[in-house]
Amino acid sequence: MSAESVSPQLLLGVDVGTASSKGVLTTLTGEVLKSHVIPHGVSNPRPGHYEQDADGLWWADVAAICRELLSGEYSGADVGGVGVSAIGPCLLPLDEAGRPLRPGILYGLDSRAGAQIAALEQEIGADHILAFSGMALSSQAVGPKIRWLREQEPEVWAKTRTLTTASSYLVYRLTGQHVMNRHEASHYMPLYDPATGEWDARYEDHVGPVALLPRPAWSDEQAGVVTPEAAALTGLRAGTPVNVGAVDALSEALSVNVAQPGDLMVMYGSTTFFILVQGAPTPDRSLWTVGGAFAGQVNLAAGMSTTGNLTKWFRDTLAQGQDYAGLFAAAAEVPAGANGLLVLPYFSGERTPIYDDSARGVIAGLSLSHTQAELFRGVLEGVGFGVRHVLGTFRTLGADVRRIVAVGGGAQTDTWLQIVSDIAGVEQQVPATTIGASYGDAFLGGLAAGVLRRSDLGTWVRPGRTVRPDASNRALYDARFADYLELYTATRGIVHRLAAAQV
Repeated sequence: MSAESVSPQLLLGVDVGTASSKGVLTTLTGEVLKSHVIPHGVSNPRPGHYEQDADGLWWADVAAICRELLSGEYSGADVGGVGVSAIGPCLLPLDEAGRPLRPGILYGLDSRAGAQIAALEQEIGADHILAFSGMALSSQAVGPKIRWLREQEPEVWAKTRTLTTASSYLVYRLTGQHVMNRHEASHYMPLYDPATGEWDARYEDHVGPVALLPRPAWSDEQAGVVTPEAAALTGLRAGTPVNVGAVDALSEALSVNVAQPGDLMVMYGSTTFFILVQGAPTPDRSLWTVGGAFAGQVNLAAGMSTTGNLTKWFRDTLAQGQDYAGLFAAAAEVPAGANGLLVLPYFSGERTPIYDDSARGVIAGLSLSHTQAELFRGVLEGVGFGVRHVLGTFRTLGADVRRIVAVGGGAQTDTWLQIVSDIAGVEQQVPATTIGASYGDAFLGGLAAGVLRRSDLGTWVRPGRTVRPDASNRALYDARFADYLELYTATRGIVHRLAAAQV
């Protein structure tokens, strides 16, 4: 398709993730014509502090990906809609000219605001926050991080005129419009009222002014159109519609047709994220009740802090020179139970359901006879027990889970999925093609541009394989899961003291 096309017939989606950014160019029927990936890292200046550069990484990746996708055979004139997503919820302060004042503070992986959480709970009341926001404060909440910024970096705070998140900043760079999707706005608690879908000033004296926040909207709405300045940097056509943006996990869920009440996505990425689509909320302090992609939908969400990052740490630290394929193949040969090893995967603290920023990894049962393969199997099983803990919390709340769809890098290997299915006793569907959040972004771009309908999603996603639990491992894993819960309780005090000593 050339630049002389009568009307734009392509969609472009781009996602900025924790470890890489990816973009796709698709047809209106979901055929992927071109894709591009840019790997990147995360800055960890202090324990519990995780950051990324908004211009040098987030925006630079988006601009470079757009230019690559629109080079050669395709051009910006072919694109009828753009969708973007990013890690979130993050916190990025901007000055009066819309320029970042510091690196972006990441989502729940970043646990710097523990003291601010405690202060807000004391001043407002944990029960009042839960009743108003539909969830409890945790490292995922942005309100405490806003207060941290105000208290710890007053020189930055004095210059701040806008507080935004990663996907919203990308939308701003593309369109000049400050807007935030309601999924991420929900995490700007306690400044967001889920009952109205708007900002609420009742607690702003404890956090920060709501006047600094972008307007909330739904992810399938149009935020604006590509500006001439953004067009010059990206190769997109000025005037191209851009969606409101989304958190990466929500776009990933849409990319595999997790869009109806009862659908649950488990995203095995650097962290593991869970999104259950609901028609009505089931709020609880153990999980996150947040806005969905579309008006009238809510999500019950959860997140583990260290999963894919844990396998990367293992490879880089304990298995240097080896690749993932070899590690997973060796772990597949190890019998269930990892020869008596048990791992708590809390190497970066933990989010749901324990909300413990000071949790750390524990490897129990080690002996001189244990092999590298057994230790890696123990790591994979530790994540599996964490997934079971989250899924059990869904069930305890009475949340209706009808279908589980697995996505992300960890879903590319049956070894890890089989371990999780065996431990949790659940089936997991894996679509025929799992392209990622950028694919969901392209679809959202089509919705925002008015060239697609929500019902078209069913034709974009093709079914694939199903991973079913092996019942022969159930008794062992049931017993080991009880040990997993007890190990955390038994070691918590010691681990907290050790975490306090880390620099």
